[in-house]
Order: sequence, then structure tokens, then C-alpha cells
Amino acid sequence: MDEFATALLTALGLVFVIEGLAYALFPEGAQRLAALAQSIPPSSLRRGGLIAAVTGAGLVWLVRG
Repeated sequence: MDEFATALLTALGLVFVIEGLAYALFPEGAQRLAALAQSIPPSSLRRGGLIAAVTGAGLVWLVRG
């Protein structure tokens, strides 16, 4: 497996670990957050998601660069 595939699968695995821990440790908080997300306009969710994705990509670029 090449380096990119290894890095991608590692990152995906870490996402699962972090998401799983959040749901396992704070299930009520996750439910409240999901309910809150339904009241937020889709455009705001999209903007926040894009900001998070760009920030994450920038962080990866800084660390791996």
C-alpha cells in the first residue's frame, strides 16, 4: 500500500476513534447536539463544515509539509 493510502486510512481510523469516543463518553450530549443541528439553517452548517474542512486540511499540510 502506498504512503497516501496508508495516511488516508489512518486518518479515517482516527475519525472513527474520535467519533466513537464522543458517543461512548457523552451520549446525551451527542443527542442534544444532533437536536440543535436540526435547528441551524443548512447554509450555516455548510459554512461551518467548509471552515472545519479547510482548517483541518491546513493543519495536515502544516504538520506533514
